[in-house]
Amino acid sequence: MKTRRDILVSTAAFLATPAILRAQDAAAPLRLEINGEGEAVEQPLVPPSNDPLAPTLVNIQPGIPAGEVHVDPNRFRLYWTLPDGQAIRYAVGIGRRGLYESGTFRVGAKREWPSWTPTPEMIERDPASYERFKDGVPGGPNNPLGARALYLYVGNRDTYLRIHGTNAPNTIGTAVSNGCARLTNEYIVDLYNRVPMDSKVILYNRFT
Repeated sequence: MKTRRDILVSTAAFLATPAILRAQDAAAPLRLEINGEGEAVEQPLVPPSNDPLAPTLVNIQPGIPAGEVHVDPNRFRLYWTLPDGQAIRYAVGIGRRGLYESGTFRVGAKREWPSWTPTPEMIERDPASYERFKDGVPGGPNNPLGARALYLYVGNRDTYLRIHGTNAPNTIGTAVSNGCARLTNEYIVDLYNRVPMDSKVILYNRFT
């Protein structure tokens, strides 16, 4: 049974949570996109492509500011918001269960063909896969971060979460990573060129 002290502590913790996070938790990301309700027709971006992973111009809820990244892990979609209630939608892979982390971040760094070093937690969790890479892997086509990476920060703290490329398109639309969101190399380059430093990034709660 909760005591009055328990209620006061939990209430204080809630009030200490940034308002943006409370709003994010309450807002279902499944309502972010309004296409599919007869309100708009999706428009593939130029050049035309039959690739099902190709970025697509879509309509989104009114009132969402332009210049933000929104990741809906339940549909494996990332949105780069534009003016006039539109966004560019990308297909992504996400972190597997237990490693995906929701929250509000900023782009604290950007790298082309970034190097990669597994975190101590990754090595401890799966030494057979990561121990041999403890000294790092230089950037290049075989690097796990692919062609580009956006580094997610909270304030000035690097969270070690990334939005990055991959040369394994079969992993898009799946939850396989150690917490990062991934796009194919072709499309991370497109996103990277659009997203400036310090852009807001919102990773929504995972419900599935």
